[in-house]
Amino acid sequence: MNTSRSLRPAMKGMVVTDEDGRVLFCSPTRPGSCADITHARRLGLVKLLGDGPAVEIPADAGYQGLGAQTGGRLVTPPHRKFKKNALDWYEEMHERQRKAHSSRRLRVEHGIAHLKNWRAPARHLGHREHMSDAIQAVAGLLSHQQITDLASAQQM
Repeated sequence: MNTSRSLRPAMKGMVVTDEDGRVLFCSPTRPGSCADITHARRLGLVKLLGDGPAVEIPADAGYQGLGAQTGGRLVTPPHRKFKKNALDWYEEMHERQRKAHSSRRLRVEHGIAHLKNWRAPARHLGHREHMSDAIQAVAGLLSHQQITDLASAQQM
């Protein structure tokens, strides 16, 4: 059997931002491919959100089903009830709801993109044992930068 060096396990991490895209939480990375919803459960985020303060976190479709388990704190795009032969009014309503959710998540995605734009994580492609530390450090620096920018904007 011939194994290729290019076959390396995926690295999974989770980032939570506020509605303005500021990093609130960045999990350590773990090797292996895993569904988003499973990763959230393993990290204990479902319990934390269910027992924590009443906040609303817009999430992507990978977390569908966790809204009920977190007391409605995790909000995902609307689930499509009718996939075939849907009525026109239903299609229009679903599309409006989906676009509204997507608009709310835009800043969240921008916050995650800021984290990915740092070069340190990209340099660890061959050194995955240190990637978690690099991601945590970058998240801390980014969070500090965002707090500093917010404080200076409020002083103006």
